[in-house]
Amino acid sequence: MRKEVVAAAAVTAVAVVAVLVRQYSRKKARQWRQTQRILRKFARESATPVPKLWEVANAMVSDMQASLASQEETGTLSMLVSCAASLPKGDERGLYYGVNLRGTNFFILCARLGGRNEPISDLHRKEISIPPNVLIGTSQELFDYIAAELAKFVSENPPDDTPDASERERKLGFTVSYPVDQAAATSGSAIKWKSFSANDTVEKALVNDINRALEEHGLKFRVFSLVDDTVGNLAGGRYYNNGIVASVTLAMGSNAAYVELEEAVPKWQGTIPSSILSELIINTEWGNFNCSNLPITEFDSSLDAESSNPGSRIFEKLTSAMYLGEIVRRVLLKMAQETALFGDVVPPELATPYHLRSPDMAAMHQDTSEDHDVVGEKLKEIFGITNSTPMVREVVVEVCDIVVERGARLAGAGIVGIIEKLGRIESRKSVVAVEGGLYEHYRVFRNYLHSSVWELLGSDHSDNVVIEHSHGGSGAGAVFLAACQNPKSS
Repeated sequence: MRKEVVAAAAVTAVAVVAVLVRQYSRKKARQWRQTQRILRKFARESATPVPKLWEVANAMVSDMQASLASQEETGTLSMLVSCAASLPKGDERGLYYGVNLRGTNFFILCARLGGRNEPISDLHRKEISIPPNVLIGTSQELFDYIAAELAKFVSENPPDDTPDASERERKLGFTVSYPVDQAAATSGSAIKWKSFSANDTVEKALVNDINRALEEHGLKFRVFSLVDDTVGNLAGGRYYNNGIVASVTLAMGSNAAYVELEEAVPKWQGTIPSSILSELIINTEWGNFNCSNLPITEFDSSLDAESSNPGSRIFEKLTSAMYLGEIVRRVLLKMAQETALFGDVVPPELATPYHLRSPDMAAMHQDTSEDHDVVGEKLKEIFGITNSTPMVREVVVEVCDIVVERGARLAGAGIVGIIEKLGRIESRKSVVAVEGGLYEHYRVFRNYLHSSVWELLGSDHSDNVVIEHSHGGSGAGAVFLAACQNPKSS
């Protein structure tokens, strides 16, 4: 009898375990189906088929035209006429210096330009962090600090051995990178960070402050304009290739600049030297572009609402390195909360805004190992997730792919929009220089961008738009601007 009771108890225990296993399996199956539903919904709402991309490109053209025609703000694009009055022709010669001012640091560069078909030599570059007390001080204190560091840099590098170099005043290129990181954008800083236009009184006052600081530190340099670094990239591109009509920055921020005929800018009331064929350099500020055709999801809306600049920089929040990883994090957080993707407890680090950087996202996305081992390592390193399965890692890769494909294809639509505005799609070849880590280091992003342009233009016209990586990287454009600055236009 005792043996029968024990046997019955064992059978009951096995049955209970079997029920629990079935219940657990059903629960996990429900959670996995919910994960897939979230993923499919996100993919559907983020989709960028060619007709939608054309809607975005055409909306951008319409916004560009409206902004160029009126002094009033009629759209989301600023379309600023740049302070830079000319671009290099490629025959510039001599030793030139440039400064690229960023959110919390700056670069000083110098290079010797050898003219057409001659290599650039004596290229030197130094990155300098701005001390906190200087960063929150006045603009004059900031420029004094930059001038002092420039004086050290000049003394440490090869001298200008051209005739009368010690007597003449040298030109200094000066570019500003708009700081999109949350800390720099919200902190008190020496400069009201913005992009400058040719008639901007603030820009003129800051240029005077820079030149005053240079003079006080015994430097025979003069700055003629302060411009966005995307305009600097356009200058660098033009030095190498006169066929370049636009430049695009795809880095922590997102922007585009291009060359426009003066007659196409009714709002422009100034004068320009006839030597540059009545061309104006337009800083589009496309990061702020917005239209009803953009594929906005719940994750984008929450990111925007919780950002330091809600309602603005919408295109940038879809296309720049600052935000791509954050969108991925928000999708994964929802899955973790609603489907226990990473276990019953939501990893605390997964709830930390901006904790996933684009380089780490790229490393996971481009992991080609069979079980996505790199994804597992990054999940552990960044979020403390130690129990991910190959299926879970595949979901992470798919989320990254959706976000990157959308961002790259929207950037491609923006490029096509600019070329369409110039009326060059069907008739002339146009070269666009692209600068920034997303394009240079994120292979999948780059491939998606190129393919979107090819799909938009089709086999008949795709050869008319050539996209190439810009020359020099961060700040180099300031050197090329120095080489072509015209004092008569200041």
